[in-house]
Amino acid sequence: TMAEAVKKYSGADYYAWTDDKAARECALKLGVEVNEGMRKGDVLSALFDEFVEDKLIQPTIIYDYPVEISPLAKRKKDEPAFTERFEYFIYAREMGNAFSELNDPIDQKQRFQKQVEMRAKGDDEAGMMDDDFINALEYGMPPTGGLGIGIDRAVLLLTGASSIRVVILFPTI
Repeated sequence: TMAEAVKKYSGADYYAWTDDKAARECALKLGVEVNEGMRKGDVLSALFDEFVEDKLIQPTIIYDYPVEISPLAKRKKDEPAFTERFEYFIYAREMGNAFSELNDPIDQKQRFQKQVEMRAKGDDEAGMMDDDFINALEYGMPPTGGLGIGIDRAVLLLTGASSIRVVILFPTI
């Protein structure tokens, strides 16, 4: 899991953090820059980026991503702070992403609202409200999932190219 990988490579224990503040304090002690708005899941992700990703040389699947960084993925029933999501890595690069789609309109709206709040506080990567999507979910969506295989990333790996733009057939300018 992401939490196990972070603990293995940084010593930081997600399950020992009592709240968001304790998570941020842990990151600061490890020399990772965090801001006041970061929640436990955000901090876990920051520690993963700093301490884990470059260690994933052999093909590795990391699963159980925090809800905070997975706004469209379904929560795990037995551990609601995490989602049914995984990414696979080869040679310290993310090669693909997969997750079970969130099909609960109430949960989805709450997550979108949290993204809107984060955007208002200056987070340019935070998403926006999608009322049409919420409306569609209210009509009902069956359990769904998806997998992004990352063919372009595989070609990048196999060719040893330095940038993904080199291997994309029609790169954007």
